[in-house]
Amino acid sequence: MSSDANASASQLLFQRVKVSAADERIFVIKLLAAGCLWAAGAVLALAGGWWPVRVAGVVLVGLMYTHWVELQHQCLHHSAFRSPRWHRLVGVPLGVPMLVSYSHYRVRHLQHHRYLGTDKDSEFFGFATRQKLTWGVLVRECFAFGRMGAALMDVVRCWRGGWEYGMGQIAEARKREIVGEYRMFALPVVAAVVLCTLGYGEPVLWLWLLPLLVAVPAHFLVELPEHVLCDNWSTDVLLNTRSITGSRFSTWFTNGNNLHIEHHAAMVVPINRLRERHSTTLELAKHTSRTYPKFYWAVIKEAHANSRVARSPERGADE
Repeated sequence: MSSDANASASQLLFQRVKVSAADERIFVIKLLAAGCLWAAGAVLALAGGWWPVRVAGVVLVGLMYTHWVELQHQCLHHSAFRSPRWHRLVGVPLGVPMLVSYSHYRVRHLQHHRYLGTDKDSEFFGFATRQKLTWGVLVRECFAFGRMGAALMDVVRCWRGGWEYGMGQIAEARKREIVGEYRMFALPVVAAVVLCTLGYGEPVLWLWLLPLLVAVPAHFLVELPEHVLCDNWSTDVLLNTRSITGSRFSTWFTNGNNLHIEHHAAMVVPINRLRERHSTTLELAKHTSRTYPKFYWAVIKEAHANSRVARSPERGADE
């Protein structure tokens, strides 16, 4: 590609567009589909009788909780609705099952976009993309249920009036929103405890606690490809981020998270519009994969190699 063509393609990749009525309708359809699938999973999970049906329901509910956080991600970028006020109204409830505060996530995530490739970069979910991948790291991060405990501690701090933002200065209005959301999280938690105490804990178990065993690792697997094994000390999005072509299903389930270079290049572009830019990404970017299995296979090989080195001090020293 000539330098002029390269520059033209790059300009297309970074071009901003506003949310249109069609984009808004597409997002609403995604919301309705996610709600219907959750309802179907809930029916299966609460059905008596054959246990594989109930397990399938739990898996479906858990996967929807993961999917909801990806829909929440689009809301926090204000790329789902034409009216800004709808983003928080819709985004807050999407994060309730996994105790993800919309406003806290938004502040941290926008800082991630701003500081990607620098020492100030820190994602909301805490996975350090610069650490060496080993089996131990992958297992620990995949089953990081401690984040749920940390969210509960934030709930307690907010009710006690001791919560502070630890990643720099934020506006008082943003802090009030974050504190209000964490305080709100106490309602479902207390309701769950009361139901269990009164002997009605089965819905809590099958519709929340067991699905979290699916949602937490599934969310990690969705987020993992974004920046891991990329040039993490570069501030160039064409070097420090990965896109995966994926299938229609994976693009839907991750809500376009597979098109992550396109997203970082122009984060306010509606997710459904990112596919238009993918051919440009494949021409210009360093880290791309055609499918998720291909990416995960690369991660497995990297973790296997690093774990072998970690178990062999002499070999590690030689290398």
